[in-house]
Order: sequence, then structure tokens, then C-alpha cells
Amino acid sequence: MNNHLLYAALSAAERGWSVFPLRPGDKRPALHGEEQCPQIRDCAGGHRKWEERATMDPDRIRRAWADRPFNIGIATGPSRLLVVDLDRPKLKSNADTPDGVTTFKALCERAGQPVPDTYRVRTASGGEHLYFTAPDATRLINSAGKLGRLIDTRAWGGYVVAPGSLTPAGAYTVLDNQAPVPLPEWLHALLVPRRVSAPTRAAAARRSVRADRYALRALDLETASVHNAVQGERNATLLSAARALGRFIAWGDLPRNVVEEALQQAGEAAGLSTRACAATIRSGLNWSIAHNPQRRAA
Repeated sequence: MNNHLLYAALSAAERGWSVFPLRPGDKRPALHGEEQCPQIRDCAGGHRKWEERATMDPDRIRRAWADRPFNIGIATGPSRLLVVDLDRPKLKSNADTPDGVTTFKALCERAGQPVPDTYRVRTASGGEHLYFTAPDATRLINSAGKLGRLIDTRAWGGYVVAPGSLTPAGAYTVLDNQAPVPLPEWLHALLVPRRVSAPTRAAAARRSVRADRYALRALDLETASVHNAVQGERNATLLSAARALGRFIAWGDLPRNVVEEALQQAGEAAGLSTRACAATIRSGLNWSIAHNPQRRAA
């Protein structure tokens, strides 16, 4: 088993993809977390996460897979990949719910484009991974549902389970072994994050005569943190930002609609749905306003 997985890891590295170990029979990283970091070897200069520690070095790969049957993770960002993840409905879903493959085909038809012919992997659940080389000009990040229901993408901040890996649900196997093709321009256009526009700050200044430099700086920092949040942390980051900015609304330093608009743009750019963003922002702002009474005049 170790030889099989070692060969799969080395094969991925030969393609120019950066790999790291996942737990045996699992999809979670096998590397230590920040709280347990020993601050030695790779982490001698400070804790390094899986994306930073992913490697194409065959000697490091041989050492990592020497003793245990680790599954293989491919860090998509360092590998210059964007992977479209076409998932299957959960077991309790409605029988008529289309899977990601069907939804993606419909997306291609609406765009007047053929389904891209590229490196393709069947996942353990029966879904598919479509591999594309990422464009050099844009640093794409993960997305969830941005292209459609049960369609996610993995880029910077994400990883996929490599073919050859095994889980209780099944194996990851190659369906089409050709080299990944460049991400089609029409897909790239749908995935480019919507930046939090510079006019948002100017609008805040125009609409609120009491907005001071500190409040505007906080707005910039919090929206940037939401925009750059990685999958698994996006909603929590958005909630934290809303709670942090709500006090400026309570104090009269920023208008609520300006804060809501800026956070909504940042949350959607990070890959959250419109509805999820709005609900989280509303909850965070309401909580903060209730816990930050208006400042009394001197």
C-alpha cells in the first residue's frame, strides 16, 4: 500500500504538482496544526501550513511516505491549478436533485461552450474533478457554488485529493490522463473575484460627515480580511468583521448601508452565497450594535 501511494505522490510531483500527506484513508491533512507546532525543521522559522509545506521534491516525498500509507493532497495554488469539483447530492437529498456533472453540462450549454476536455478524476463519492492550468495574470481563490449547485472550485487556499488515494467511500481514479488544459476564458470570467471597489471608501466618506480616518481604515482592513478568507473560515471571518464594524454604526461613524454593501461584496468575492452573506452580516451587525451603545456627547 505504501508503494502504491508513494508512486502516486511521485507521479503527481512529476507533473509539476505540489503534494502533501493526508491522513491514511482520509481527506484531512496529516500535518500538525499551529498549536502543536514544534518549531523545528520546516517550521524552524515559524509554523508553516500545508499549502506552504507542499512539495515536488522526490526525496522529501519518499521520506514522508516511507512508513505510513498516507493519502495524497495536491495543493492547487502552488501547483498552478484550478480544479472544478463536481459533487454528488447527499444521500438525504431529493431524488430529482441534479449532480454537479449535470449542472456543469447545463452551464456549458447556456454559455454556448462544449464541456472542456481535460485531465479528469473520479472522486470516491462518484463525482468528478476537472483539472485546469490556472491563468498567470489572476490569483484565483476557492469558490463554493459560484458556478452552480454542487460545483466548487479549488485554487489558492485549497487542495484536492489526488488519484491513487483511498477512502472508506472508495478510490480516486483517473478518467482522462491527458495534460490539464488552460482554464477556458469564459469560466475564468465567472470566477474572477469581485473586488471591493475603491469607491466604497469614498462613498462612506461622502455619506457620513462623522466618518473619521480610524473608522474608514477599519472598514478597509475588515473587508480585506473577508475577501482573502480561505474555505472553512469564510463565514466566521465575515461574522467577526461584521461584529467589529457594527460598533462604528452604533457610534455614528459609519452608515449601516455602507458597511453592509462593503461586507456583502467581500463575502461574495470570497465565495459565499448572496443569501449566506446577508444573513451573517445582519446577525453580526445587530449583535454589535446591541452591545455597543451610542457614545454620549461630551
